[in-house]
Amino acid sequence: MEEVMKMLQKIQKELDEQKTTIVQSAVNVTKQVTQNINLTLEEKFKIIEEKHDYLNEKLENQEKRLYFLEKQSRKRNIVIFGLPETETSYENLENNIMNFLNHYLSIGLESRDIQEARRIGKKGVKPRPITVTFTTLGTKIKIFKQRKLLEDTAYYIKEDFPRHILEKRMELQEQVKLEREKGNYATIRYDKLIIRHKTAEVSDTKKRTLPTSPDDHNPSRTKQRTQVNKKNKTQTGLQRSSSLSEGALKPGILGFFTNKNPENLPNEQGNNIKL
Repeated sequence: MEEVMKMLQKIQKELDEQKTTIVQSAVNVTKQVTQNINLTLEEKFKIIEEKHDYLNEKLENQEKRLYFLEKQSRKRNIVIFGLPETETSYENLENNIMNFLNHYLSIGLESRDIQEARRIGKKGVKPRPITVTFTTLGTKIKIFKQRKLLEDTAYYIKEDFPRHILEKRMELQEQVKLEREKGNYATIRYDKLIIRHKTAEVSDTKKRTLPTSPDDHNPSRTKQRTQVNKKNKTQTGLQRSSSLSEGALKPGILGFFTNKNPENLPNEQGNNIKL
């Protein structure tokens, strides 16, 4: 009987050992399988992440190209505001534009100088602005330089910018106003704010101050230098005042994108152009 009990105990012990071995083997197998799965997933995620980064970079490059192309495509454009909407055909529109520019700016424009012209936005009470594309950049520059001749009229000319640039420029206008109130030079170039601080000009003037010389004791030389300084000071004051007093900003194209019936243009004074 004792021998049977010993045999049973021995068998039980062997079974327990086998069970422990099997459990340990299962744990090892599970651990190995998990590691393999994790490695496989990490490799796949790495490949996906690399593809994602590549596509992001490609998208950014495409956006930069589109940005550049759009900027270039508008380089020869101007936008005319306030011109009465009386045309009945495209040819009639071109003739109105030529007559208007030749009359007010004395440009000598011909039909071949205009590549394309079109109204912007939906038709409403106010005349819609006109985008004009010229065949050469030189023609656009010549016209844009003469735009100040329209200051005392109901018409005005602006650069042609994409919608997102117009929105960006509108956001920067308030900052320009604040900087000018501080006495700083501030302007917007495309979508960037350019600021020159007043203190920087003063320090720069101090740096350029010439050292004294024996001629400084000469009364005639001192008088001449005083006159030159007064002249320079007057010119500087005139330049600064002209940059700070540019007048109220006129409405742009953005309102014609957002409003069905644009009401943001100034009242036309003399809608009929007398040529």
